[in-house]
Amino acid sequence: MPKISPTTGPGRPKNLAKRAAILDAAQSLFLKHGYEGSSMDAIAQEAAVSKLTVYNHFTDKETLFCAAIEAKCETQLAQLFVHSTDTPPSNLRECLLGIGHSFQALVDSPESLAMHRLIISHALSNPALSHLFYEATALRIINKMEQLLSTINKAKQLEIADTKQAAEHFFTLLKGTRNLQLLVGYQGDQRPINVEQQIENAVDLFIKAYRPSSS
Repeated sequence: MPKISPTTGPGRPKNLAKRAAILDAAQSLFLKHGYEGSSMDAIAQEAAVSKLTVYNHFTDKETLFCAAIEAKCETQLAQLFVHSTDTPPSNLRECLLGIGHSFQALVDSPESLAMHRLIISHALSNPALSHLFYEATALRIINKMEQLLSTINKAKQLEIADTKQAAEHFFTLLKGTRNLQLLVGYQGDQRPINVEQQIENAVDLFIKAYRPSSS
């Protein structure tokens, strides 16, 4: 499926403030009312702009949805990867812990959980949305982590034959079953969860699994 540009439309956006307002309104309404329940009219009203302005910035609702997701993801990527992916970290464990904490806070946030529920609810009726969502979020995060792990591997800080698979391992270890429990609203285990310790355990296990054989 071809990638949809978030700025696709009749001409370059002339007012970045209005564009930002439209994206904020779209994110808010999509989460509240779902994709089908959010009209371009309602988004225009929420953003305090005309419907024509919305269409001048985004050609249709699918383009706007993709742009809203991508805009959110840009902010999230900046929060996750504070360290450059092209330079080996001076402290490997601290670097991975930083990514781990940011990732955990992101995926466990009420906003992220609501967005995942929204996409899942439309997975069968509108699979194109699931495709766009995955490419804009999970795939971009994995690709960014793969870049960092490739740099770490070249610096011989870890020994990684398949950096993409290792990136998937890293985030899977972090999510565990807790994120699924939050996603489905499971409250069977009332014991307090030490998220900090879980993140440290996941990072230490990852480092141990890919520790260079010469170490």
